[in-house]
Amino acid sequence: MIRMLLNRACVKTDSAQSLPLAVLSSVFVCTASLLLLTVQASIVLAQSESTPPPFPPPGKLVDVGGWRLHLNCTGEARPSQPTVILESGLGDFSVEWSLVQPGVAAFARVCSYDRAGDGWSDLGPHPRTMRQIVYELHTLLDNAGVKRPLVLVGHSYGGWLVRLYASSYPAEVVGMVLVEAGAGNPWRKLPDGKLVRSSDLATGRPIPAVKLSGPLRVSDIPPDALSQMRAGIAQLVKRPNEPPRNKLPADAQRMRAWALAQESGEEGLAVDAAHMIAITHSGTPQALEWNEKGLALARQSKFAKAQALVPAMHNNMAWDLHDLKRYDEALVAFRSAQEEWTKRGKPRQIQVAKWSVAQCLRSLKRDEEAAVIERALEAEGFKP
Repeated sequence: MIRMLLNRACVKTDSAQSLPLAVLSSVFVCTASLLLLTVQASIVLAQSESTPPPFPPPGKLVDVGGWRLHLNCTGEARPSQPTVILESGLGDFSVEWSLVQPGVAAFARVCSYDRAGDGWSDLGPHPRTMRQIVYELHTLLDNAGVKRPLVLVGHSYGGWLVRLYASSYPAEVVGMVLVEAGAGNPWRKLPDGKLVRSSDLATGRPIPAVKLSGPLRVSDIPPDALSQMRAGIAQLVKRPNEPPRNKLPADAQRMRAWALAQESGEEGLAVDAAHMIAITHSGTPQALEWNEKGLALARQSKFAKAQALVPAMHNNMAWDLHDLKRYDEALVAFRSAQEEWTKRGKPRQIQVAKWSVAQCLRSLKRDEEAAVIERALEAEGFKP
């Protein structure tokens, strides 16, 4: 679809593209719940407070008025072709396009980006209305010198944003691809179970003006709202890459896990996320990579919750090494787990760690050493 639009440079797309700006505006005013979700999804609570991203941004950070947005452009810019802009769904950011962008870059200049507060981008002004987001994207493209015209690709919530962009800056847009995009006037379910159209919820209040300065700070968020957001994110971070996102490249999955954990404001959740992803790749080199990164984060953390995961991650790494038949390295990791549990004074975990050391010694054909450990554990009444 993107190649076809580039070749034809036309505006023939999904009929939803023709949704008039007036209808879009009514949706903006009436869907207060959607605006709240946008605020929740766009705030990375600890970007400036604790752990940096797991790796540098693949693109560049561009100032848009006192806050910076991450823009990642790849592929060759050709004079006769538009630039493709990828707009993510709600709560997503540039890494979601990790499997799409390289394919498009083979025949066009293509850019993904992170909305304010997502991924590598700074927090932006509040409230996070769609008009505010579209203004920021337009400013980002201007300040980065991105060549027009544009073909806009919007996924889910991003479908509303690209349609508003096309309505706001029609001279810049020559094509659009809507990927499972939000409907023009979607149904909303009320607390009593009743279904109504979004436009029926309009209150008549004006849409807040676009803000050109004054990015949001975490301290500006009401405590109750902050607690609710952290509670919701804490659940998401335990499974940050549910299918189909488990098909993303390892770095993309790692960045998603980090971003969700940072939104919770808990480094422990970031370590836990790395731990969970390692488990999904158990017995593979990818699991070792995730465990190593989680361990590095846990060791440097000042938070007890993150540090508490160190022994378990040593143990998991040890079993992954054992499964890969790297027994000598596994033995070192098992003994590290035993040492960490001993520091913490956890009798049962210490016994399990000793038993694991014995199993690894048997894999190394060091049966006498293993037997000594096993007899001692039996005397203690340990049963694996």
